[in-house]
Amino acid sequence: MKKYSLSVIMPALNEEKNIEKAVTDTINALKKHAINGEIIIVNDGSTDNTANIAQELSQKFDNIKIITHKFPQGIGSSVWEGFNSSQKDIVVMFPADNENDPDDALRFFDLMDNVDILVPFIHNIEVRDKTRRLISAIYNFIINMTFGIKLNYHNGTTLYRRAILNDIELSNFGFFYQAEMLIKLIRKGYLFAEVPNYLGQRASGESKALTWKSFLQIIKGYLNLAYTIHIKALEAKKNYQKLHPESVTYLRNLEFENKLNDCAKYASIK
Repeated sequence: MKKYSLSVIMPALNEEKNIEKAVTDTINALKKHAINGEIIIVNDGSTDNTANIAQELSQKFDNIKIITHKFPQGIGSSVWEGFNSSQKDIVVMFPADNENDPDDALRFFDLMDNVDILVPFIHNIEVRDKTRRLISAIYNFIINMTFGIKLNYHNGTTLYRRAILNDIELSNFGFFYQAEMLIKLIRKGYLFAEVPNYLGQRASGESKALTWKSFLQIIKGYLNLAYTIHIKALEAKKNYQKLHPESVTYLRNLEFENKLNDCAKYASIK
């Protein structure tokens, strides 16, 4: 079994009170799970001390890179730029608010030997208040029904094989970006697995996900993707031969097809 390397993309917008612990917890998790990893901090136009703290961390740890935006460009844009700058086999987004436990998120890392996408779902959903849980449930239901997928959660610390990201183009750079990525990749046929993930709570500050600006971005992204898939019909249907040749999905389908051909040859000989 190959031990894959990992690029952790950490978008940060005014996270001066959370980013240091988020980074050190990630470093410790990489060491614990014996993963060759890098952390790419994307400072998305922070106006507090986030940039200085990130710079200090990059001097302390040699596996940290920093991307700086002069003005906020959105979480999707930050993560996508981080993905494009990554050098490792697998990529994942860990938010700088440290709401997700890196150790728990990497617990199932070795499953990437069998799938191209590892999708977490929140196991301790009670950590969120009833209003947030209701909004999340309605959001998941709408996404699943509209795009014909079945996922428990769309916005977690999803692990992707970096190579397969070359097969899609991202058009949403706000909070809908992750749903768009999952929908496009799963509809193409890439193998995925869902795993439980425990969610923590922010040590400081408020989430930027539940703002009117984010809500409008999500609606716009949803309508745009629905139009692209159902009206323009631009997204390809499942066909493993069109998938990335380095993906597990392609290699497993090719292996299965070869076995079927060998069985057919054997049957014709008999």
